[in-house]
Amino acid sequence: MLVARFYAPGDIRLEDAPEPQAGPGELKIRVRNCSTCGTDVKIHRHGHHHIVPPRVIGHEIAGEVVAAGAGVTGWAEGDRVQVIAAIPCGRCDYCGRGWQTICPNQESMGYHYDGGFAEYMVIPEKVLAVDGVNRIPEGVSFAEASVAEPLACVLNGQEIAGVGEGDTVVVVGAGPIGCMHVRMARARGARQVFLVELNRGRLDMSANVVHPDAAIAGSEVDAVEEVLRLTEGRGADVVITAAASGKAQEDALQMVSRRGRISFFGGLPKDNPIISLDSNVVHYREVTIVGANGSSPAHNRRALELVASGAVPVADLITERLPLADVPKAIETVASGSAIKVTIEP
Repeated sequence: MLVARFYAPGDIRLEDAPEPQAGPGELKIRVRNCSTCGTDVKIHRHGHHHIVPPRVIGHEIAGEVVAAGAGVTGWAEGDRVQVIAAIPCGRCDYCGRGWQTICPNQESMGYHYDGGFAEYMVIPEKVLAVDGVNRIPEGVSFAEASVAEPLACVLNGQEIAGVGEGDTVVVVGAGPIGCMHVRMARARGARQVFLVELNRGRLDMSANVVHPDAAIAGSEVDAVEEVLRLTEGRGADVVITAAASGKAQEDALQMVSRRGRISFFGGLPKDNPIISLDSNVVHYREVTIVGANGSSPAHNRRALELVASGAVPVADLITERLPLADVPKAIETVASGSAIKVTIEP
């Protein structure tokens, strides 16, 4: 079978490999879609401390069951499945409290285990142990199901930030995650959703699909002033920074309302993670700042349900489909920002 293996920064190789076999407690699947994201770009450019090369990468996975290993029940050949990316241990104190997204023992598909840029793959026993294989609902395509993983992360972030009925929400960053945040906010009852992006071309591309109430080009206007103008000086109830930008995080504090919530959804570069923050604004205006890290198996299941019900459409966010041989091209397309969501179809 064909696989895309990461060997070193800038070195992803397309190789022939023997088909893996499902061992005890494992499932073997035929990968039908594995979508790409900004994390794949980071791995390609810089590697990752959890990846010991060579490693088949790709973590937004959907496919169909080919075989079940000894001891695995409840799955049959041909079952359509979506697979979690982040694997909590299910045993630590945090998992016991239901906080699986911050499990200190967390492992990941495409990092600790071979991922989905392959024709076939094995789902580890640890994934099945935490109920991390989800049936794809009827009417949901493999491509849509692969996008359930990032959508699950968006769901986690909006739950933590408390996005709800009547809120005015600002989403900073018009990539695929930003687009999903716009749609998720609407599904959760937001009254208005504004999308902010520095790059005019990317903003227009995304806004033409998800239709925010306002599309704000940060390279052309002062985004803080524009949000304040649109809210008659009040500010937004929720600001979500879906971009790896310290400036976006600093600006969020200037565009959020009193008693508002800020979600630092996008992480910052590890060599530049410090921002300037006026703590008196947080103190006197009773502002809440929260983080968001990945998703749990339950978030993945609920994301699939949101797609199946039509509450959060994702099919039109998939703007490019490429074969497995074009994984390097897909990663460069993601890096260029010329597409919303790119999916690989092995």
